[in-house]
Amino acid sequence: MKTEHHPPRFSVASAVFNVLDPIPFGFFVGTLIFDVIYAKTANVLWLKSAAWLVSIGLVFAIIPQLINLWRVWFQKNRVRTTGHTVNFWFNVAGIVAALVNAFVHSRDAYAVIPDAVWLSVATVLALGIGRIILAGTHVTFKEYGHGQA
Repeated sequence: MKTEHHPPRFSVASAVFNVLDPIPFGFFVGTLIFDVIYAKTANVLWLKSAAWLVSIGLVFAIIPQLINLWRVWFQKNRVRTTGHTVNFWFNVAGIVAALVNAFVHSRDAYAVIPDAVWLSVATVLALGIGRIILAGTHVTFKEYGHGQA
């Protein structure tokens, strides 16, 4: 008996999600780096640059997370795994931390540190842990008996 494996259907939403999902992480890592540099040097240029990076990262984070919201909670023909659900909640926590961080960056320059650094660390950790968990859902292990390859 021959079994056929049908690959998952192509979806524009999945393609847009896969393209846009990593972008905010880069902006938030840049925000963390600039916040640490500002904490060490007290040069306002780094703080203003970090404020721009966190704002642009939030703009890019909205579209993929709306797609992820639909894919995880509302799509009927998709199997929802624990990894996708946990990744969704870590992304939500990271976006909330980034939103609070954007409000912190709107303060006077000397009132931003240390709150901005801790919020940047929380954002990067939440998004990073979510990506690691999501990557772990795609790993499959196959066992081989002795003499098989």
